[in-house]
Amino acid sequence: MAAHLEEPSEEIRRLRHCLNDLVGLVALPAMWAGADSLQIVRTLLDALLRMLRLDFVYARWRDPASAEPVEIARVAESWQPISQPQDIGRMLFRELGDDPQKWAPLTRGSSGGAGVSIVPLRLGMYGELGLIVAGSERVGFPEQAETLVLNVAANQASIGLQETRLLGEQKRLTNELDRRIAQRTAELAATNEELRREISERMRVEEALRHSEAFLAEGQRLSRVGSFSWRTPTDEIICSEQMYRIFELEALMAVTIRLMSARIHPEDQSSFAAVVERARAAATDVEHEFRLLMSDGSVKHLYLIAHGGRDKNDQLEYIGAIQDVTERRLAEEALAELQSELARVARITSLGILTASMAHEVNQPLSGIITNASTCLRMLSADPPNVDGALETARRTIRDGTRASEVVTRLRTLYSKKELSPESMDLNDAAREVISLSLSELQRNRIVLRQELAESLPPVIGDRVQLQQVMLNLVRNASDAMSTVEGRPRELLIATEHEDDSRVCLRVKDSGVGFEPKSVNRLFEAFYTTKNDGMGIGLSMSRSIIEAHQGRLWATQNQGPGATFSFSIPCGANTKV
Repeated sequence: MAAHLEEPSEEIRRLRHCLNDLVGLVALPAMWAGADSLQIVRTLLDALLRMLRLDFVYARWRDPASAEPVEIARVAESWQPISQPQDIGRMLFRELGDDPQKWAPLTRGSSGGAGVSIVPLRLGMYGELGLIVAGSERVGFPEQAETLVLNVAANQASIGLQETRLLGEQKRLTNELDRRIAQRTAELAATNEELRREISERMRVEEALRHSEAFLAEGQRLSRVGSFSWRTPTDEIICSEQMYRIFELEALMAVTIRLMSARIHPEDQSSFAAVVERARAAATDVEHEFRLLMSDGSVKHLYLIAHGGRDKNDQLEYIGAIQDVTERRLAEEALAELQSELARVARITSLGILTASMAHEVNQPLSGIITNASTCLRMLSADPPNVDGALETARRTIRDGTRASEVVTRLRTLYSKKELSPESMDLNDAAREVISLSLSELQRNRIVLRQELAESLPPVIGDRVQLQQVMLNLVRNASDAMSTVEGRPRELLIATEHEDDSRVCLRVKDSGVGFEPKSVNRLFEAFYTTKNDGMGIGLSMSRSIIEAHQGRLWATQNQGPGATFSFSIPCGANTKV
């Protein structure tokens, strides 16, 4: 009877112990709050090893963060030699097979000669979270209560690991969301800052544009330059304010080519129309000068420049500018008149010094005329009259008269104030005439003259009188430079040559005193002179004349004594005076 009563008491004790274990397992999730998967599994294995007096308990699962397999084990003292999780894992895979999903719920195996009961427990509905394996050498393991405890433990672990995984994923998503929100916030802040900066810059730019437009309008007014655009297909012209002022148009009036043409000087309308037609035909650069005849009868001189191109619709369009150059043209005309007058004064000044020599040249043929006329009278008065001798003498009289007339004609040409004009001329012939005019003075100053005039020299287009004035000035300067030379020959060379295929050159070389190298750049300045009685306008005027012929005038020191003055000008059709 006593024995019969003890059995229920033992059973009650076991059940009570089982209930305590279950309560302990149920309390575990409170300890797992905020724990990671390793802490959860480690706590559970420690509890199972103690509650069920297991020889070992092993767990394998994948770390949620790295997805790498993690192994952990707890063993009793008797299993210490194989306490490493990897050793237990290799033993289980060797005994139960390669696929944990196929492990049987209860298996009898052997290890080290001792029988062991192994209970695999899947974590998760299909074992997707991992597994726990409980092992014991006790006979009868697992009992029904132990099986219940193991299943509850597996469920609790699955719930804990699932919650940890979900919390980890939630944390990861929260962190990612926070990161994206922070990134987007930073992007929006940067965009807002960039937008504020662009708005600020635009307000600066707009203000600068207003100032620039004001400056441009004022600059165009002061420089008398108007800008425009012209779309040839529609004939639409957009003008600046200065263009309206130049053409004296009402503000905001629609401007067309016809309206502009109506104000052009009648003498320039045909050339302007030709320029417009060429511009319509193809995109090109346009440069043209024309005049306007205003309603009050005044004349404006305008200079036009434009560049043709295609707009975004492939339509021909011109962008250009027109400048009122009336004052400049009037000033140029006045300057040209003054230069012409100054050149005439310079010629008169130079020729005045040659007057004595010219008188000698004129006296010689006049003396010959008188002598020949007397001889002719004696021959005709003889008995019988010497008619043949009288005729020959009359011919010599005519020759001398012609010579005297030519000398006077050359002098009158150089003294004259008539308007100068370009013509095709032989530079050698012009040089010979200057030499003829200067020969008497050169001989009186004991100057030996040499001529090296190139043969087949091409003609040049120029003003004969102006170019002869330059030659005469260079010859006189050379003569003056040798006036104090003693103890060596006073030699003067006048030479012409081909400079290249398109230019000819004339050189005047002397053996005089030369010039200081540092003053070479000042020789051609107006009113600069090295002579005691010089005016300083000869070389300056000569350079202006040569540059007007698209040429250049320069000076060089000789290897020996003296200096050489040279000028070169285009030949033939290459010259435009």
